[in-house]
Amino acid sequence: MADRERVVDPLGGLLIIDKDGGQTSHDVVARCRKILHTRKIGHAGTLDPMATGVLVLGVERATKLLGLLSLTTKSYAATVRLGQATVTDDAEGEVLATIPAAHVDDADIAAAVAALTGDIEQVPSTVSAIKVDGERAYARVRAGEQVELAARPVTVSRFDILRRRDIDTGATTFVDLDVEVDCSSGTYIRALARDLGTALGVGGHLTALRRTRVGPFTLEHARTLDQLADDPSLNLDVDAAVRLAFPHREIDAGQAESLRDGRWLDPVGLRGVHAATTADGRTIALLEEKGKRSSPVFVVRPRGLID
Repeated sequence: MADRERVVDPLGGLLIIDKDGGQTSHDVVARCRKILHTRKIGHAGTLDPMATGVLVLGVERATKLLGLLSLTTKSYAATVRLGQATVTDDAEGEVLATIPAAHVDDADIAAAVAALTGDIEQVPSTVSAIKVDGERAYARVRAGEQVELAARPVTVSRFDILRRRDIDTGATTFVDLDVEVDCSSGTYIRALARDLGTALGVGGHLTALRRTRVGPFTLEHARTLDQLADDPSLNLDVDAAVRLAFPHREIDAGQAESLRDGRWLDPVGLRGVHAATTADGRTIALLEEKGKRSSPVFVVRPRGLID
């Protein structure tokens, strides 16, 4: 694409999108590519079509940041419906069973929630994107196969019930629970809804899901696609994104030049991936210390490519 059409500079940065329901993560990427006139956009993890909320995208050279970001903790606001189980563990799936839930009391719900909090073993939803013999589980389910997934260790650090609403449809009574969840990456909120309903003997599924945080990125950083179209710009340039997402060490001009050439520095005792930044706040590289070397894992501003 011609340089005159660029909306952002080649260094790029991050887009934090507040995704609408009904869109796939790929739909969001495609729209952002059109708005910013670049193909160089990728996303850090997906969000189900029914879900809304925080989706992190890298733009231009900053796409190389995505695999280095620590996005291991996530937060959600959700609504769990007790009294009905579905094939997909959410409102989009075929109903498997309906059992009146009005008799379920708050103490039983609290006990079941407590059992699903902390370090637990969770069986993902069968319509998840987990691969089974090289094919996505949801594709096998849609093809009519019976899919059984193994339980995986996940951490649910917070599972709070904010509100209970008893929904009388005339034919039956559901119990809707508005909840907030903090959890590790890989946790399925749909599976929490399913397991909560199973534990209470009435079945359960998810009717609404909104991701409010991914790692350090929250809804406060996010914009909708319509807002992006009105103001085609990055939420965070590379330097702002790195300041938010990584610890850092300050380097002098000589060290900056060494890193720009791909050379290593002496370690200073920092663990994990961290940023090497100049006194004026420019990120030169992301480093990781191993033994007697602090070596670049990604040179943000290499000599000859970024001046």
